[in-house]
Amino acid sequence: MDKPETLAWLRRISGDLATATIKRLEDTLPWYAEMPPARRSAVGLVAQAGISSFIQWYDDPRSTPWIAADIFAAAPRELLRSVSLTQTLQLIRVTVEVTEQRVADKGEHLREAILLYSREVAFAAADVYARAAEARGLWDARLEALVVDSILTGEADEELPSRIAALGWHGHGEVSVLVGTTPPQFDIDQLRRTARKLGVDVLVGVQGSRLVLVIGRSEPSAGSDDPSGELPFIDIARRLEPGFGNGHLVLGPTVPALVDASPSARAALAGFAVARAWRNAPRPVEADDLLPERALAGDALAKQTLVDRIYRPLQAHSTDLVATLWSYLDNGRSLEATARELFVHPNTVRYRLKRVSDVIGWDATGSREALILQTALILGSIGTDATRRRVAKPRRP
Repeated sequence: MDKPETLAWLRRISGDLATATIKRLEDTLPWYAEMPPARRSAVGLVAQAGISSFIQWYDDPRSTPWIAADIFAAAPRELLRSVSLTQTLQLIRVTVEVTEQRVADKGEHLREAILLYSREVAFAAADVYARAAEARGLWDARLEALVVDSILTGEADEELPSRIAALGWHGHGEVSVLVGTTPPQFDIDQLRRTARKLGVDVLVGVQGSRLVLVIGRSEPSAGSDDPSGELPFIDIARRLEPGFGNGHLVLGPTVPALVDASPSARAALAGFAVARAWRNAPRPVEADDLLPERALAGDALAKQTLVDRIYRPLQAHSTDLVATLWSYLDNGRSLEATARELFVHPNTVRYRLKRVSDVIGWDATGSREALILQTALILGSIGTDATRRRVAKPRRP
C-alpha cells in the first residue's frame, strides 16, 4: 500500500480509532472513569485531536511543531489543571497502543511513523505542562509577596484569607514572624525544605537586603498525636538561622493565626531596626527582649507592652513591690542600700524581688532584665502622671 492509499485508509478509520481509544481509556485508567462527564469528553477530544494530527503529520512531517501544540489547544484550560502530566502521558501511551494494534499489518514504516510522532507529542505535552508550572510559579511568587507585604503593613482586608488559601498555606494555629538579612546567594528551596522538616510552613518575602519569614505550624500528620513534640518558635528560628545573611535576626511574638500576624511583624521589624543597640544581642533574638531599645526609638507598641506587662500588673498587685523595685534599681541593684532606704531587712527586699519575678516573669537581679524593668517603670510613671493631669479639674478662682 503506497502513501496516498495509506492516508485514505487512515482517514476512514480515524473515527473507529478514537472510539476504540476511549473504550481502552475507560477499561485501563481508573482516573479517567472517575472523571465528570464534561472532563471525560474533553479528554476524548484530545485523543481524537491526536489521531487527526497524526494523519496530518504523516501527510506532511514538516508540520510537527504546530500540529503537536494544536492537540492540546483542543483541551479547555481547566483540563490542564485537573489532569496531571503523568496522566497525560498515560493517555498518549494508550492512544499509541490502540493505533499500533490497528495498523500492525500495514507495514513497519507506518509503525515507525507512529512511534516518532508519539515522541513529538510527549515532548509537546511536557512543554505545555512546564510552561503552565512556570506561569503558576511566577503567579505564586507575586501572590506570596503581596500577602507578606499586607502582613508587614497591617493593611489586611477581607481578601487576605482567600489569598492565603490560594497559596496552599498548610499552617494551623500559632504564627510568628522572623526578620533578618538576605544572604548573597539565597536558596529559597533549601529554606522551605528545612521548614518542612521542622513541621512548619513559611511565607517568604524578600525586600532588598531584608528577608522576612512568616512561620506557621503545619497541619499535624496522621500518625502524630502528641502536640508536645512541637518546637518553640525560638528553636525553629535557630534552625532556620543558616538560611539568613549576616546581621541580626529578630523573632516577633507569637500570635494565634496567620490573619493576626501583623502585630508580630511590626514588633519584629521594630526590633530589627534597633537590634544593633544591644551590643551582645543573641542571634536570633526575640522582639520582646528588645523592648527598651524599641521604646527609646519611639515604638508605641513597645511602650504599651512595657506598661501593660510590667508596670500595671505590679501597681495592681502591690505598691510595695513598685517602691521596692524603684529603690533597688536606683541603688545599683544593692540589697543593703535598698533595705536602708526602705527601713526593712535585706531579706525582705530579697522576698519582694522574688514576688516581682513571680508577678511579671522578669528577674530584676539580671542586668539586661533590670534595664527592661527600669524602662517600664519610667514609662508607667510618665503615663500615670499624664493621666492624672488630664483628669484633674481646674480650680475655681
